[in-house]
Amino acid sequence: MADEATRAFLAEVRAFTREVVAPAAPGWARGASPDPTLLARAGAIGLTAVEVPPAFGGLGLSFRAKVEACAILAAVDFGLAMALVNTHNVAKRIVLSAPPDLARALLPDLLAGRASACTALTEPGAGSDAAAMQCRAEKTSTGWMLDGEKRWIVNARHARHAIVYAQTGQPGQGAGIAAFLVDLTDPAVTRYPVESVIPQASIGTGGFRLDHCLVPDERLLLPAGTAFKAILEEINGARIYVAAMCCAMVSAGLRIVQAYGGTRRSFGKPLDEHAVWREKPAACATALAAAWALVESAVSAIEAGGDVRHLAAAAKVNAVALAQRELPALMHAMGAEGLREIHPFARHVGAAQLAALTDGSTAMLLDRLGRWDPTPINL
Repeated sequence: MADEATRAFLAEVRAFTREVVAPAAPGWARGASPDPTLLARAGAIGLTAVEVPPAFGGLGLSFRAKVEACAILAAVDFGLAMALVNTHNVAKRIVLSAPPDLARALLPDLLAGRASACTALTEPGAGSDAAAMQCRAEKTSTGWMLDGEKRWIVNARHARHAIVYAQTGQPGQGAGIAAFLVDLTDPAVTRYPVESVIPQASIGTGGFRLDHCLVPDERLLLPAGTAFKAILEEINGARIYVAAMCCAMVSAGLRIVQAYGGTRRSFGKPLDEHAVWREKPAACATALAAAWALVESAVSAIEAGGDVRHLAAAAKVNAVALAQRELPALMHAMGAEGLREIHPFARHVGAAQLAALTDGSTAMLLDRLGRWDPTPINL
């Protein structure tokens, strides 16, 4: 049961999503840039501060609260949900790993939405295989010199700060990876947008190159030997909220279809009085219930401090497959009406493809799950 602070926060997220995000999302799907004040409005209700402790200016709420906030946003726009949670995650990592003076200097702008942030793991030649990264960090007398390129990074178009993962040891050695807090306004950083046939406006996808970028010692957040483990732990959490976001997109589509079926008439009666038409939303609702249950199991495992590697992977694989399968079917259940811009189907169909590639590809996760036995009882 959520406490009063969580209920109040989620109510504000719903109002923000309904009043601010929903009217703008169709434009973002056409490539329009989000209003520059959007991040500050999100920060004002705590969307970049959910799990940050109150002592540092945050809300001090739970992982579950973050998952639910992401789902509420993603039901309307997946990209913005991803953008905000990435800034939030950097703020949380700064609290955990940065020197207190540095944290207190940087957090006010991040939490208030005056600055955004990103986590830079993916490279042109290294995606799900994080150990293959080529970005280098060499120790100097005054800090660390970083050289390399990061690509397909959420928020990279506009972020002020980035947690950059770089190799300090031999290529291919996970133990050599370290994490550095980089100022992306540094002249040694050259950034660029990443475009695709799926609009990237609200998610802010981009890349940047580091050319002899000097990072002070105090900005080494995770030294070699600890960073790779942190990557894996954080990705497990990300897979869970991405799964919830996929479920939320399907939930939004299902509700629209069910409402439409009660009002649109065909052959003299509403669509939902035709048994053959009801089969599609009924099958979707059944699969959706199972997907939400798997997300709930993963969230509960996180709360209990359990091993969530397989549950997180399974939740994401299942929810992504659900979204990829059901969103087009729901759109077509409405006929040509489903193609109208006032409905989120088209942008959600594209978002499901993005979700399949974030935080570990589906193929990689299936390889792991092939050795998992989820049977809960002694047979």
